[in-house]
Amino acid sequence: MTQKSILITGCSSGIGYDAAHALRTRGWRVFAACRKQSDCDRLIAEGLESPLLDYQDEATISAAVAQVLDATGGTLDALFNNGAFGCPGAVEDLPSDALRDIFEANFFGWHELTRQVIPVMRAQGHGRIVQCSSVLGFVTLPWRGAYNSTKYALEGLTDTLRIEMRGTGVQVALIEPGPVTSKIRVNSIPHFERWIDWENSPRADQYRNRLLKRLYEHDGTKDRFELPASAVSNKLVHALESPRPRARYYVTTPTYMMGTLRRILPTRALDWVLSKS
Repeated sequence: MTQKSILITGCSSGIGYDAAHALRTRGWRVFAACRKQSDCDRLIAEGLESPLLDYQDEATISAAVAQVLDATGGTLDALFNNGAFGCPGAVEDLPSDALRDIFEANFFGWHELTRQVIPVMRAQGHGRIVQCSSVLGFVTLPWRGAYNSTKYALEGLTDTLRIEMRGTGVQVALIEPGPVTSKIRVNSIPHFERWIDWENSPRADQYRNRLLKRLYEHDGTKDRFELPASAVSNKLVHALESPRPRARYYVTTPTYMMGTLRRILPTRALDWVLSKS
């Protein structure tokens, strides 16, 4: 039986790193992409194949796809779009260029990579495309407007793609984690510092008393309901290997809770609940 292949992005740590090793253990040929060569080198030393892929650099997307297809003889069974970052800050303080920057990494780059692999999957008559979205792809939380908006956009695009791919052999799924152990909080700090002029914001006191403490004074303890990245990998395995993958996979208790509240609560009531988060 031919070994199945998958390209996973954002594999330097967290969800992507765990998924790469979990699928390799299950017999998949894993191409664990990272946006920094030093991370690629580290994963290669761990026995993984690791192409360089930066969602904000289209040339690296094309080069990574070419590298994978050259290694497999022109086939690819699955794609797991995963790498993303956050840019914390109130919506009124987000410069438009900050949104352009995060959309390039969290949305447009994903779309470009997906478009490049679809012809391969169409030609071979099968494929799985799995998108790592978030609970923030269907409910919002304050201070996360930039990240929220990229995930909302991703969900709309992915839902459309799933419908359009019916009958092609290409199946599309979303994974929607809540709090999962990762470096996303730490990795968001440079983007916050680059784009958010919080000291001159009318919300300066709120930044000082809430957001800055969460960003800079986190003591390393887990958030309530936080699960390890392996919880996502378990759902990914089903999305990739089940004969009938689901359209959506919830991960963590908050995702299930918010999915239920979104269905049963009026919008203003849900707003009140989310404003307390």
